[in-house]
Amino acid sequence: MNKASKRIKLPRRKVVRLRWGVAGCGSYLENTFLPTLKNVKKSKLVSVYSSDINRAKFIANKFNAEKSSNSYDEFLTHGFDAVYISSKNSDHYKQVIKAAEAGKHILCEKPMALNSAQAKEMVDVCEKNNVHLAINFVYRFNPLVAKAKELIDKQIIGRIVTISTDFNIDYAPNDNFRFKKHESGGGALFDLGTHMIDLLRFFGGDILSINGNKDNIIYNSEVEDFANGIVKFKSSGYGYFNVSFNTKKPFNRIEILGYKGCISIDNMVGRKNASSKIIIELSGEAKKAFRRKANNQAILLKGINRSFLKNEKPAVTGYDGLVNVELMEQIGKF
Repeated sequence: MNKASKRIKLPRRKVVRLRWGVAGCGSYLENTFLPTLKNVKKSKLVSVYSSDINRAKFIANKFNAEKSSNSYDEFLTHGFDAVYISSKNSDHYKQVIKAAEAGKHILCEKPMALNSAQAKEMVDVCEKNNVHLAINFVYRFNPLVAKAKELIDKQIIGRIVTISTDFNIDYAPNDNFRFKKHESGGGALFDLGTHMIDLLRFFGGDILSINGNKDNIIYNSEVEDFANGIVKFKSSGYGYFNVSFNTKKPFNRIEILGYKGCISIDNMVGRKNASSKIIIELSGEAKKAFRRKANNQAILLKGINRSFLKNEKPAVTGYDGLVNVELMEQIGKF
């Protein structure tokens, strides 16, 4: 008997993959999300939805999806387990509710809704239908942000005095939905401020109050090109954010000041796959600085894919999205 005949053939272990559908075919989906999803183990793109069938077919063909549709109801019958909703902000509400009623787990783009009433209903419908709702707040998942959070939680820098976050870009008004109030909900606040408010909550915890401003300083359009805000944390001091569509050479950073030390993070906000830098200064110790390059979307998506497969609560939830919208609503009328 030869050696080959003595080999025992074991059955191959079946690899369970999370089947994804995507709704909304903008540049972020094409250039960031789907290239990232392609490299996530135990995931598979099944179907693509767009109101423009030619765009849906193009994206489906480019990323090897089996199906495409310009009917959202038909799209939901295409046999996937989870859906990424990347459509314009005004579509999130109905698309999330229909997906939940169809039994799909959901990753929704920020902001999750145009107002808190919509966001609350979205959360409730997902709970009623026993599906998980996550929001695409990618900055939480940067390794340097995670390190800063660890230092805060372990009281290494002491009680928080202030946290400051800035996200400024140059984005002139155009035909994009972001400049149409009924489709976006707002300008710089809803597009950039939503991320910064989420970081303030992530670092500082529950927020007791928020006050701020919205204005058009450089560009005139239906939506603001500038917004800022100051928050009071329940368990510590204050937080501040500044966002805009009107600066050509922005200086974007995070600064965290505590009683026993401080932390800053540079070259992370507004940068894709960048080499970011964290500086940690503690009382009585030498200053420490580290650099780290990371794909925030990849880290978030790997975690979301894993939690959906295991039917576990995701790291960033629909409740986080709801509170985020509630806080933005409290900033002055524009």
